Amino acid sequence: MKRDIENREDIEKLLEAFYQQATQDPSIGRFFTEVVPLDMQQHIPVIAGFWEAILFGSRTYSKNVMAVHQHIHQLSSIKKEHLDRWVQLFTQTVDRLFEGEKATLMKQRGASIATLMDIKLNYNQVGNK
Repeated sequence: MKRDIENREDIEKLLEAFYQQATQDPSIGRFFTEVVPLDMQQHIPVIAGFWEAILFGSRTYSKNVMAVHQHIHQLSSIKKEHLDRWVQLFTQTVDRLFEGEKATLMKQRGASIATLMDIKLNYNQVGNK
């Protein structure tokens, strides 16, 4: 049996594994390497703060995650299939490394966030779909 996500170090380990796959993915990799090239040494601590806030209620993330993705969407359209692929890779990464209550919560929130982003980015503007 795998252990559950217990702390920020676990979150960072998971995110490093996820981005290693995501940056190489033919469907979504370019968002991380070309559209808004990420410096992973800077990005991982920031996004780990986001997930730490979700999983453990810490106050380690202060950015507007939606605004960040709206900016990316303006540069290169983030479509539902991109978000679906993100969820698939994210879920696979969580499942490969962890299991338990926090791991399940992380997968559920990831899927919920992707759904909300799809609605806000692709359906919430006048004249869209």
